[in-house]
Order: sequence, then structure tokens, then C-alpha cells
Amino acid sequence: MSHDRRESGFKRRTRVADARATLLDAVTPHDRTESVPVEAADGRVVAEPIDAPAPVPGYDRAAMDGYAVRARDTFGAGDRSPAVLAAKAAESDAVAPGEAARVHTGSAVPEGADAVVMIEQVETVGDEVEVFDAVATGENVGEAGEDVADGQRLYEPGHVLRPSDLGLLRSVGLDRVSVREPPEVAVIPTGEELVESDPGPGEVIETNGLTVSRLVERWGGRARYRDVVTDDPDALREAVAADLDADVVVTTGGSSVGKRDLIPEVVDGLGEVLVHGVALKPGHPVCLGEAEGTPIVSLPGYPVACIVNAAQFLRPAMKRATGTDADPFPTRRATLARKVASEPGVRTFARVSVSASDEDSSDDALPTATPTRASGSGILSSVALADGWVVVPEPREGIDAGETVDVELWEVTP
Repeated sequence: MSHDRRESGFKRRTRVADARATLLDAVTPHDRTESVPVEAADGRVVAEPIDAPAPVPGYDRAAMDGYAVRARDTFGAGDRSPAVLAAKAAESDAVAPGEAARVHTGSAVPEGADAVVMIEQVETVGDEVEVFDAVATGENVGEAGEDVADGQRLYEPGHVLRPSDLGLLRSVGLDRVSVREPPEVAVIPTGEELVESDPGPGEVIETNGLTVSRLVERWGGRARYRDVVTDDPDALREAVAADLDADVVVTTGGSSVGKRDLIPEVVDGLGEVLVHGVALKPGHPVCLGEAEGTPIVSLPGYPVACIVNAAQFLRPAMKRATGTDADPFPTRRATLARKVASEPGVRTFARVSVSASDEDSSDDALPTATPTRASGSGILSSVALADGWVVVPEPREGIDAGETVDVELWEVTP
């Protein structure tokens, strides 16, 4: 669609969920894969079905410390009339009728034995073993393949590997695993006022590109952190076009409707603006588009608005690029210390710090969520010093002090 920001402005703002869905529809998961060591695969997305190449355990193993026996040799054993068996000198030798072999938890059950008597039910007298409790066939024995069967399907493509998964993969003898490559994300900071250091009057140190590129890495992607591009349509067009081979292109700054906000026109010239203006605070000037099949997320220049929109749009787009969906951020229940105001029809993200309640020190007391005093979307410290944010949904005009809220801990989990 043709996009004229000067005429349209933000008379109509798209709801967050609708804007996100529109963006994700423009994301095509890539099919690039790589083989990585199991120990380096935490958080990676499985690319191919994984089957167990060997059973776990690979042998019948003792589930208790004790003696491996033939179960039928213990029939009728009790406290008053123990079964008396010959103790084998070598634990690994086969167990013949009337014999018992010492075993330890996890060790192989010798050939011929089919049960283990717990050490508490046994007494050794010279070369003999007195068994005071009868056992059934298979008792206290873990059969081969009890944990994982040979050839068992472990994981399907799209599964996100966790530390416990890595342990399971290693237990079946796998050293490497095929996973999707991380999404490539080009991060392009824009603005003629941005400098790397020593700002003069009217200049600002570039921080959004740094913050977003590190968020990309935390969220499992590979960031191409580019140099600052000035507010020139040709330079911006060239910079964005050069990175359209990435899975996602993200720009910072220049996404609103001012004279120097050129990104929406650049995106529209290269492809299509899908959404411009979202019912979200802080950061409604976000622009979402696509060009040559590559999604483009244009984040507002105010630092807090930039971070909020990155979490709401860039993160799920990155996850979709690897064929998965973004999990919700973890939350923590807390009592709101001060009222949070919100405009009806707008989803508001209120930054809060979380601390233990001063009024009640009991173990089940909820912590207190205190809104940061700096409310402007340009106050970076208000989010850098916060523990998370409270989301005020569109239908509400705010949340009163004393209400129980869920604090999204947006920096905790990828």
C-alpha cells in the first residue's frame, strides 16, 4: 500500500495483538541448519527428528546396593529361616544356582541373576550370604532400555532444547545435534544527531542500536550492529537494502511522522508498510513492514519506547524466523505501590521496581511493585533501573494502588 505519513499521521492506531499478528504473517522461517556440540545446544531449536541410537541403560542394572541373586533361590526366606547362598568372590562372574554376587546401585546385574536383595536384608557369614527377605523376579533391577528404548523418538523439529534435554542426549551417546541456525538480525541505528562519544550541543550518544543488538543476542539471534545512518533518504534506503538478506531488519529512530522521520517512506519505497502506529505506550510510532520477503521492524528513537517495542515485535519475529513462537515472559506477583494511569484503548507498559513489603515480613507476603518516578519514554534509567513492567490492558483506564499485579520480568528469559 502507498504510505503518506504526513497525511495519515496516527489517527488510527493498530492494537498490539493485531500488529504483531500482521508482522508474523510476513516472517518466513529459514531452513538453515548447523551441527553443534550437545553442550553448546542449550536454547537451540531442533532441526531434525532425534532418535535414541542406544538404550538407556544399556544393560540390566542394580537399583539398590545389595546382592544379585536368582529370585527362586530366595523363595520362603524370612527372619527365622534365611536362605543361605554362596557368596561369589568375583562380582562380575555369572551367578549360578545357590549363589549371590555383591552389587552396587547402577552396576550391571551379573548373568544368571534376575533380582537384587537389598543390603539391609542380608547378612554375610564367612563365605555365605544369609538372605532374610524373599524377592521376586526383576525386583530392584532396572531393565535395559527402562529409561530410553533403543530407537525411541526423543525430540521433533521445532523443540527448543533445555539443559535437561542436553543431559538426555548425552546419556544416549550423542555428542552433536542438528539445530537451526540463529536468526540473522541487522540492527541499523538512524539519526543525524547520534554520535559514538563526546556529544556536543544537540548531539546524543547512540544507545538504542547497542541495546537492541544485545537483546538480539540474548534472545538467541546473531546481530549485525551497523554504524549510525544519518537522516538522508538515499543513505537510509541503501543501508536497509544492503541488509535485506537478513532474517529480520530492525532500525532505531526515525519511525514517527516528523520531517526527519524518513524510515516509513524508505520501507514503503523498498517494499510495503504493514503497520504504522500501534496502540501502545510508550512507543506508538513503531513501523512494521517488509521488503523482498524480509520483515522490517522500525523502532521509535526514545530509548524506553525502543525497548518496549523490541520486546513486543522484534523478539517474536526472531523466534518465528526459526520456526518457533516466543514464550511469554516470566512473571512475578506483587502489590502495586502507586496508581498507574492508562489511556483506554491503549496497552500501557509501566516500569516498576520490585522489593519486599515493609508492612508484612511473612513468607507468603507479596513484594511491592513501585512505578519508577521517571515516566517519559526517553528516560533510559527508568527501565534500566526497573525489574520489569506491569502491563495495563487496553480496556482499563489504569490500575489502582494496592491491586495485585503481574510484573513481567522481560530481561530474565530469552
